Amino acid sequence: MSKEKRKVAGFSVLAAIFLTSFKLIIGLLTSSLGILAEALHSGLDLVAAVITYFSVRISDKPADSDHNFGHGKIENFSALVETILLLITCVWIISEAIGRLTSGHTHIEVSVWSYVVVVTSIVVDFTRSRALYKVAIKHNSQALEADALHFSTDIWSSTVVLFGLVCANFGWYFADSVAALGVALIVLFVSYKLGRRAVDVLLDRAPASLINQIASTLNDIPEVKYFHDLKVRNSGADTFVNVTIHLDPEISLRQAHAISDMVEREICKKVPRCEVQVHYEPEE
Repeated sequence: MSKEKRKVAGFSVLAAIFLTSFKLIIGLLTSSLGILAEALHSGLDLVAAVITYFSVRISDKPADSDHNFGHGKIENFSALVETILLLITCVWIISEAIGRLTSGHTHIEVSVWSYVVVVTSIVVDFTRSRALYKVAIKHNSQALEADALHFSTDIWSSTVVLFGLVCANFGWYFADSVAALGVALIVLFVSYKLGRRAVDVLLDRAPASLINQIASTLNDIPEVKYFHDLKVRNSGADTFVNVTIHLDPEISLRQAHAISDMVEREICKKVPRCEVQVHYEPEE
């Protein structure tokens, strides 16, 4: 287990606890639907952050007799759960916003604390999204990358709420509900991206970009006459590759094995945390 991954995931949990509490208190004091929507969003962020924390702890466990390909897909399952939580957020925000707009009960109390909580949220989300994304790229962690994308989007949703508060100062109280709908639209967009990616990995959909990259690598190896049955799938931070290559029929078994090892090394140079299985056959 990477201590760096666990550390940044733990920081994300603490940040979520702070923001959820802060937004909830100010939202209740001001009756701002925009801030209350952000509080609920941050509450679900907390659940997602906790799930991510435990998923990165489990995902790096080595393969065993029950899980021959490791535990990496727990990260993808974590991202799918996060998507479901985001969709629940959207249902509540949209329902409340439309209810207030149709009833006309849009009045809110705007104080200096309203601005403090939103600006604080933007600063905290910016800090943790950068930290998460940096570690996600370093360790090829899809769970941390999903969290980073999630929290970077929170920056935009908080900005929308800030806009609603400014409008309320001019008496345009309906803008708060409109801002809440804006938050919901942003969350829906993120949910779609996260959910689609998580489902693709859980269903072993072949990643087109990786296939093209590996095919290009194989084409650059002169000893490989041609190849077929190239199969690639992701599991958390790990990538599994299977391919059949055709070699000169006159070379020895030892030479064929050496070429196979070389192919594995070249692919692993291009794809981090990659496990490659190469089957070689004589060229016909």
